[in-house]
Amino acid sequence: MDWKRLVQFALLGSGDLEQYAILLVRVSIGLFFAISGANKLFVAGGTKPVYETLVKAKIPFPHPMAYFVSGVEFVGGSLVAVGFLSSPAGVALLIDMIVATMTEALSTLPKGLSPLSWLDDFLYLPEVLYVLFFIWLICSGPGKFSVDYWLAGKLLG
Repeated sequence: MDWKRLVQFALLGSGDLEQYAILLVRVSIGLFFAISGANKLFVAGGTKPVYETLVKAKIPFPHPMAYFVSGVEFVGGSLVAVGFLSSPAGVALLIDMIVATMTEALSTLPKGLSPLSWLDDFLYLPEVLYVLFFIWLICSGPGKFSVDYWLAGKLLG
């Protein structure tokens, strides 16, 4: 057994595997948002919960905004999944999740928690995890297994 390589992997990870991790996260989160947006847009009554959330949060023009938000999730998720215009799509979905956190998710946290318990519950919110994934994907790029990588090679190479 090569102990040096094992210790290196344990402490530093593996750059050789990084592209597969990016692919897995990008495709998974992209599909999640594409499917979620499609269900909101193309299933009868799908935008109703979005509309109700927007009304409750006093967002202007809740009816068109419900379709806009659902469209951002569907189109943005689809683009992220295939790795085309990944960073702009990731930014749109990042903003979507920040707004979702501020308008809906924060209201689900129990009142009167200690600061550490509040932080624990806040970091447990799925929307917060999605924000972190999008920040990582925007910073890391879509990876070698993406349309963006291929396109950059053609346009810049």
